[in-house]
Amino acid sequence: MKTITFGFILVIVFSSGIKPTNARQSFKNFSSSFIDGYKALNLPDLELSYAQNLKHIQSTAGIQRQQDFFEQMKKSLRVYAGMELNEQEEQDFEILVYETDMNLERIALEKKYMNRAPAVIPENNLHSLPYGPEWYAYFLKRWTGAEVNPDEIYLNGMEEISRVQKHIDTIRIKTGMSDSAFYAYLNDSSFFLTAEEQVQQAFERTGKIVLQNLSKLFNVQPAPELSIKRGSNEALAQTPGYYDNNTFYYNLFNAPYNKRQVAWLFLHEAVPGHHYQLAIENDISNTAVEQLFHYPGFAEGWAAYTEELGKELGAYQTIYDELGKWEWDLVRSVRVPLDVGINYYGWSDEKALAFWKEHIANQDAIALREINRIKKWPAQVVTYKYGATQIQQWKCSLIELQGSQFNIKDFHDRILMHGSLPFSMVKSNVFRKVQHYN
Repeated sequence: MKTITFGFILVIVFSSGIKPTNARQSFKNFSSSFIDGYKALNLPDLELSYAQNLKHIQSTAGIQRQQDFFEQMKKSLRVYAGMELNEQEEQDFEILVYETDMNLERIALEKKYMNRAPAVIPENNLHSLPYGPEWYAYFLKRWTGAEVNPDEIYLNGMEEISRVQKHIDTIRIKTGMSDSAFYAYLNDSSFFLTAEEQVQQAFERTGKIVLQNLSKLFNVQPAPELSIKRGSNEALAQTPGYYDNNTFYYNLFNAPYNKRQVAWLFLHEAVPGHHYQLAIENDISNTAVEQLFHYPGFAEGWAAYTEELGKELGAYQTIYDELGKWEWDLVRSVRVPLDVGINYYGWSDEKALAFWKEHIANQDAIALREINRIKKWPAQVVTYKYGATQIQQWKCSLIELQGSQFNIKDFHDRILMHGSLPFSMVKSNVFRKVQHYN
């Protein structure tokens, strides 16, 4: 109640043409009121499972309380549009605008959905639910942290499949092998490690090389010491590895470990991926507004982008190290149209599997696993490719704009030094105050 009243008073005062004596103090007070009001709504965090997200929908009265709050906040935020705020306040303002708009979109969808909500929510068929495609479009925007639409994402995914396949073909041509000989050779025992000690040493060796070369691309920031361990979480056995609490875990569950996974996986999960990015984020003095929200699309997009830096960081020492990156990138690329096809267009399992086989050969077991994941966790798999592609495009644009004056360290700072943000805001930081050169 206090927050809503405060916002209403602000609207009246400013609509009368009277400016406050201290605009920054006024915005600080408003931000605090927003945070208090937001916390009082007890909104759950975004979960991987769409079914869990739908189960968290509040009662009709609860939804209405949310709508009243965010509509009032939207009115109050108009007061600060164009007001002179410092850079940090401007960032907080943009976050509040983004979150207000996204929550109002969610609330409108929830109000429609509740009138037709089924008694039992299926765990793996979002498309079949009332307003299923609309829910997918919302989840896509929420997961990526960007104003995107499914049709656009589908086409981008198809473009990425073509791009990645060309990189793989280029490497095959370098080997001088035929198509069949090349893919047969990739299953040679020399590419696989069977002993845990070998895998551990491979990751430790890659880590040392990357850290030695980090200053070529980054204004090196202090980071907590990284631990490298064998993973033991059976629930995550389907992934090559994962990161948690200053520890990078590689998975080795009674099967050979592919050497071609070592370099790109370390970059993604450790340095300069998740471990490095989170260390910088934790070192930044975040405002209370920033601490309230987190954007998974930013984190996964950044980590996937860092795999493009393997040559400069010394991680890709052979063409097969680089190939490992493109092999997994092809899986990520194929998952994007699959995600849209299954959850938005309503593809059957048979059509989804046929699409996979068309672009990726001899990995049907992985296909079934990924299709099941996509059906349960719609939009999440899109974050890797969307974010990495955006960052790569920004880099190319700045190189074209600035030429020899382009500074890769400055570029990376512009992405990392503002913490976790929606991608539209990351882009603004990347291009803000960029100098033009002829």
